[in-house]
Amino acid sequence: MLTSRMSRYLFFVSQLYGFAILRPLQAYLQEGGHECAWFFEHAGDAQHLRPEERQLDRLREVVDWQPAAVFVPGNWVPEAFPGLKVEVFHGFSVGKRSEQRGHFRIRGSFDLYCTQGPDTTLPFLELQRRHGYFRVVETGWPKLDPVFAGPPVVRRYTRPTILLASTFTEDISCARVLHATISQLARRSDWQWLVTLHPKMAPDVVRSYQELAGPNLEFCATDDILQLYAQADVLLSDTSSVVPEFLVQHKPVVTFRNRKPGPQLLDVRHDDEVLPALQQALQPSAQLMAEIRRYADAIHPYRDGRSSERVVQATAEALRRGDAGLKRKPWNLWRKFQARQRLKGR
Repeated sequence: MLTSRMSRYLFFVSQLYGFAILRPLQAYLQEGGHECAWFFEHAGDAQHLRPEERQLDRLREVVDWQPAAVFVPGNWVPEAFPGLKVEVFHGFSVGKRSEQRGHFRIRGSFDLYCTQGPDTTLPFLELQRRHGYFRVVETGWPKLDPVFAGPPVVRRYTRPTILLASTFTEDISCARVLHATISQLARRSDWQWLVTLHPKMAPDVVRSYQELAGPNLEFCATDDILQLYAQADVLLSDTSSVVPEFLVQHKPVVTFRNRKPGPQLLDVRHDDEVLPALQQALQPSAQLMAEIRRYADAIHPYRDGRSSERVVQATAEALRRGDAGLKRKPWNLWRKFQARQRLKGR
């Protein structure tokens, strides 16, 4: 149980995907009677807040508000913010970048890392041992709480449903390369297609898929991709962070030129391999399903929808322990200067 002294919590968001990650955490905190507020790196993102959600827009407001902890689904947080700095991650590690630049890069900003599963926890425990100024607790990922504990989703289509979701990075995105293939496959009346593209996707690619909309293909412009996961039987993607998110449901994924393929995926290298791979995914073998379950247990073994609760418990324990047993955090003068520049005038 959190004390009244720990009743204020701040969410620091640099990208819009932070809403889906932090809102389950907000719901849990507010159910317990605690106050929550949002601060955006890009002030214009506040337009996506709901009427009942609170925004703090100035650094002075945050200092005066005195949050006990700041939850961050990103890789930096202003040092000037009061409170424990808690990293809750923007996604799973999918191999887009090297470990030195990507998921496991330590920037000296955080006091607590709330990891998603053994695949993330073990490397971070080694980093904790090496650096010594932060703690690591495996909690699961708040974003997935609605997948396992949300209300039942009513399927909109009775046909087998395939979700196409692609990252925006040109050299790994499947969207442009597979457009002609999807156009042809969408003529099949025995399958239903759902298409969602990254918000940063090239506008011409977005338009090309919007033009494919018809009886067998629905273009979905939504920020609630979890609902699309629930609607789909199979995912077609690339090296996108949606791949592991879909796999934790124990559903098959076909990837196109994935940078880190494994036995849990049906990865293809050429467009003429997409159709047979999708057919295989819609009737998966026992071996494939076993690999999917093994992978899901490694990245996110929690299927109880209580990851937000565990994050809050880990935060409360870290606040209780304070700096005991920890080394001093690095000065990070250059990063502090960069942070001031990014929030200049606020």
